Amino acid sequence: MSAASINTMSIESETDREPLLAIRDFSLRFTGRDSPDTLALDRVQLEVCAGETHALVGESGSGKSVTALSVLRLMEEISQVQSSGSIRFAGQELTTLSRTQMRAIRGNRIAMIFQEPMTSLNPVYPVGRQLMEPLRLHRNMNSSQARERAIFLLERTGIDDAARRLESFPHQLSGGQRQRVLIAMALACEPELLIADEPTTALDVTIQGQILELIRGVQKEFGMAVLLISHDLPMVERIAHRVSIMHRGRVVEEGAVADIFSRPKEKYTSHLLAAQPKGVHKHRPGGPLLLELHELSCHFQIAYKWSGFLQRRPIMHTAVNQVNLRLNRGTTLGLVGESGSGKSTLAMCVLGLLPCEGEVLYHGTGESLALSRLSGKAFRPLRRDLQVVLQDPFSSLSPRLNVAQIIGEGLQVHGLGTSRAERLGLVHEALREVELDPAIAHRYPHEFSGGQRQRIAIARAIILRPKLLILDEPTSALDTTIQKQVIELLQRLQERHQLTYLFITHDLRVVRSLADTVAVMQQGRIVEQGAADQVFADPQNPYTRRLFSAAFHAR
Repeated sequence: MSAASINTMSIESETDREPLLAIRDFSLRFTGRDSPDTLALDRVQLEVCAGETHALVGESGSGKSVTALSVLRLMEEISQVQSSGSIRFAGQELTTLSRTQMRAIRGNRIAMIFQEPMTSLNPVYPVGRQLMEPLRLHRNMNSSQARERAIFLLERTGIDDAARRLESFPHQLSGGQRQRVLIAMALACEPELLIADEPTTALDVTIQGQILELIRGVQKEFGMAVLLISHDLPMVERIAHRVSIMHRGRVVEEGAVADIFSRPKEKYTSHLLAAQPKGVHKHRPGGPLLLELHELSCHFQIAYKWSGFLQRRPIMHTAVNQVNLRLNRGTTLGLVGESGSGKSTLAMCVLGLLPCEGEVLYHGTGESLALSRLSGKAFRPLRRDLQVVLQDPFSSLSPRLNVAQIIGEGLQVHGLGTSRAERLGLVHEALREVELDPAIAHRYPHEFSGGQRQRIAIARAIILRPKLLILDEPTSALDTTIQKQVIELLQRLQERHQLTYLFITHDLRVVRSLADTVAVMQQGRIVEQGAADQVFADPQNPYTRRLFSAAFHAR
């Protein structure tokens, strides 16, 4: 369905009816005792009508998520705040309700999908128990009814073998599967308003399309309104009816999606639209061979099957299946595929963090070393050459260490720097390389935005001057302008230090603008690979064509 047809769905004019959600002149200020007051929201104006999708767009730190959390009165649960103005839902003023009254609305009439599923799901309970909780609380279902409904919801969100997945813990699911569980939880009680805070961040393009179709189907069936918070502007253009642009706590522009995207009035809106990755990266042959994978396979035991009295045999899952890849020095290999296709597992095999079969040959020391055969002790010195930047910097950076300790940890492990002062100097140099002020070295990860945390994670990796840097979804959680800055930073670092990148992502636009070669992964196998410009121009495999179509043509 085209953007034009979606945006002309049967949504009445705002002047014809009372909006379901009306935020008027709402301001919010953080008032912590140990820090100066901070104005987070400044006289925000926002209206969402029943049945429509209203997108809230802006850079990291602009106030989008704070606005969403304020609707549910969650900011006052986690911070010291002062607020003024009005938030009305279905004609009822929310700012004056008691906590008990708000609890009856949260998850029932207004539901929210949070951005980071691993921190939103309770790690000590199976996902089925967490999914059934709102059904039993708000819909008074018994255990059997809640279980049946939970299985149905998981199936609707595209999770295979839903009955078995009810018993899975969050860490046993992929990032995309965890996000689908959150979406199922949000839709459980068929809310009147769904607040979706980056609901497709962790999902590949095909699953993203399925989830958006699911939300749209439920929206149409129940007349549900959606407040969509996203940095994915092509997705916003595809599914939203109206859009509000936020900058520094204020809504600076609002209107129909077609008008905003074709004729933006504000300079800041034009700045956001111009930050989208464009063009195709010109292929570079690079230097000599750095890494080779020969018939690489990785198997997991996922369960047991009972074959007789007290006899069982393991059920194995093949995550990586006979993969062959070559990566030259100074180039970028883009590894793409759907969630669960084996991309991150392959990276963990290269790093020696998972047992595998086949060969991982590393040529960075002047000789060919079979990494997959090395003992832990023999592998340890090579870890300086092989570094990784993970998808979620908030989870990968220790909250108990300050920036200097996080970045400098590798120096101590590998015995680099003759003194504490010298190591601190190297930390400051690494911060400057990622374009951060060395004065932040004493601060902690929670004090930074997502883009700043990702720069800190990159600094932690490059301080060891690695030859290979594995980037596992390094920009998926970032808004478009910060994403563009991080990509340009990675390109400058690659030119400066002749770094080699294995870039894992589901964002095909980023791969097309950054990678020299591309490999497409499906169900553990490489189904197509070659020079990026050739693969994007003329994909040969049906799966590759379907993947590219979902990314570039369905919008």
